[in-house]
Amino acid sequence: MADTNRPDFETLKSRQRGFALRARRLAGHVPTIAITPVADGRAGAYEDNQAGTWAMAERVYDLITRKVALCDGLPPRVVVAPEIVYGARTGALAQEYYTQQGVSANIWVSRSWAYSDELMSACMGVGSSEWQQAAYGLNQTDRPGAVWLKAFCAAMDEKKRPIFSIYNPDLESEEGGIAPYVAERLVRFARAACAVAEMRGKNYLSVGSVSMGIIGSDVRRNLMHHYLGMGSVSVDMVAVKGRMDRGFYDHEEFDKAFAFMKEKFEINYGSGSRPQPADGLLADCIKMTMIVRDMMIGNPRLGDETVAKAQGFTADLEQAQGYNAIAAGTQGQRMWTDLYPNFDMTESLLNSSFDWNGFRPAMIVATENDSKNAIGMLGAFLMTGIPQLFADIRTNWTAESIKAATGKDVGSVAARGLIDKRNSGAGALEYALDLFSIIDKGHDLDIYEVAGEIRSNTKLQNKLIDTAIKGTVYEGANLQYFPGDGLSSSYRTPGGLPMTAYRYNVVGDLPTVSIVEGETVELPGEVADHISNVTDKTWPESYWVPRDMSSFEYMSRIGPNHDANSFGLIGADLITLNAMLRIPVDFHNIPAEKIFRPTIWDRLGGDDFRVCDKLGPLYI
Repeated sequence: MADTNRPDFETLKSRQRGFALRARRLAGHVPTIAITPVADGRAGAYEDNQAGTWAMAERVYDLITRKVALCDGLPPRVVVAPEIVYGARTGALAQEYYTQQGVSANIWVSRSWAYSDELMSACMGVGSSEWQQAAYGLNQTDRPGAVWLKAFCAAMDEKKRPIFSIYNPDLESEEGGIAPYVAERLVRFARAACAVAEMRGKNYLSVGSVSMGIIGSDVRRNLMHHYLGMGSVSVDMVAVKGRMDRGFYDHEEFDKAFAFMKEKFEINYGSGSRPQPADGLLADCIKMTMIVRDMMIGNPRLGDETVAKAQGFTADLEQAQGYNAIAAGTQGQRMWTDLYPNFDMTESLLNSSFDWNGFRPAMIVATENDSKNAIGMLGAFLMTGIPQLFADIRTNWTAESIKAATGKDVGSVAARGLIDKRNSGAGALEYALDLFSIIDKGHDLDIYEVAGEIRSNTKLQNKLIDTAIKGTVYEGANLQYFPGDGLSSSYRTPGGLPMTAYRYNVVGDLPTVSIVEGETVELPGEVADHISNVTDKTWPESYWVPRDMSSFEYMSRIGPNHDANSFGLIGADLITLNAMLRIPVDFHNIPAEKIFRPTIWDRLGGDDFRVCDKLGPLYI
């Protein structure tokens, strides 16, 4: 029999390599969720449930495709089993199809009793130990989907296969849409599962090494691999300087970028003697931005011989490919910044959702190569599509301290104190504005709806860009900190905005995460000015209060000197995400009724650390 699958090796031997753009900026399979309907296989029982079971799967399908989006706005792929699973063979057929489709998460749905372990191939045949699994059982009296749900989850628990159990508190109607409680959990599961799938197979790019002894910038390769399914790539900062010196960047784009930054932004280059002329400083900062981006996602023009010849550099297809990096960090201090401009402009622009080319998905770039902060920024960004704010946990200010320093009483907005969050000039530019006001529907709107409306409306995107630019000044660097100069984004985040803070830590070889919801506060102008003047007025500032705790408690309990932040109250989503990654939460302020974890948490006493220890990392 002829081998019809044999490749044409002669053609492959002579094929020239190239670099073609793809629909998405990184290589990797689009996150794909399966929906697996199950039913009782007995004659009569199957037929009675067939239409209702498919209708249940259809409602779940419609909900996910309508409410869940990837960080770039594209929908996840959602596939459905070729037939209802009711026994070992139908389970195997689903597994075969899902393998072909590249599924990484699965939602089981049933309105009736079904044989949960022996006949469905549920715990071994469908999926793998790395898949995220959820099960939705209908709460009805005539069709006990809940009975199947409990039996099924018990089987999964016994086999140490985490599964999220979804069951409505009230009896459900099969008319109309899915009950809100069920819908919230299905959507939360799907968003977190897509984030997990999106990370896998991508890389973290470490530009440089450890910054000033900061433990967060010690890139833990095995941790990235075992818990996130990610690789890591290290590039010495001399590679950035080498590309600048050799002109290995798109010169046409550079001209466009230089004109954009000089025309659109207010730039204060600083006073006195500076390391280089203003235009030279701006040019270097833009080149660094383009180069870090090209290292992360690649740039086909750098491998194009025609472009290279016209622009005076040597084309290099290998270097043009980039490192397929979904997140990165730049060391900066001090080996680079003692001699050259800092990476503040690079980080602020890449972390934002726009640049001189217009609106686009943000990129994750951590200051001082703090890879643990980058992990958090990545997870939150992948779920929300909202740019994330990298910050120092700069200072805890009590209301009493502020009154003593300024004579002003801020007890009405910060009775339990506030955290001054600022970090050189690396903050994403969206935090210069009230993001919710862009769509003018109030601060109670779900942050996912905010992101979706902005992504789908060019007018809103332009409004965001214009408002962020007007709210930002790029300031010349403090030469005591940065002898090589630099340009730092400077702004003041408006008050009254819901904002979630989070931070990843590592204890030995165990990652943990802290998650705290709160809101920004609007301080009287003279108070904010005083805080800026005694800290660093050239840096972006965000004043934030945690919910249900004092600012001092937050500062005392949070781990390192950096945290990351997202507009919106996304703490419950982050808890679900970290349950999937098997990373324990060391402290949080999320209401118990919002927390959604697999059933095995209940079997092991609800203790994050015990469960994660028993299960071990997701990838090993």
